[in-house]
Amino acid sequence: MSQPACPMCEMNDVLDHADRFECMTCGHEWPKEAAADEPEAERVVKDAYGNVLADGDIVAMIKDLKLKGSSEVLKVGTKSKPIRLVDGDHEISCKMDGMAIGLKACFVKKIVS
Repeated sequence: MSQPACPMCEMNDVLDHADRFECMTCGHEWPKEAAADEPEAERVVKDAYGNVLADGDIVAMIKDLKLKGSSEVLKVGTKSKPIRLVDGDHEISCKMDGMAIGLKACFVKKIVS
């Protein structure tokens, strides 16, 4: 692995400490985390039975869920239109019974077609 260049003076005379780098030319110090440009691991979303979900999959409800803010209930077995995975507390964005909703993956199962 090649030594990183100093962000201040761009020299390659860098000391490698346990938690930081130090430039021998100008004395600038910076943390190692900033130097590591590793891509984040791709998030894996699984349904209630451990099947990996992807964009475009179709899912079905495994239990009745009352929708917050309304008197509507999503019944067991209700199928969705193709889903979209999103970041946040509710991993799935989809349409069921004509409504756009966000669901947690633990309340659905993947429908194999």
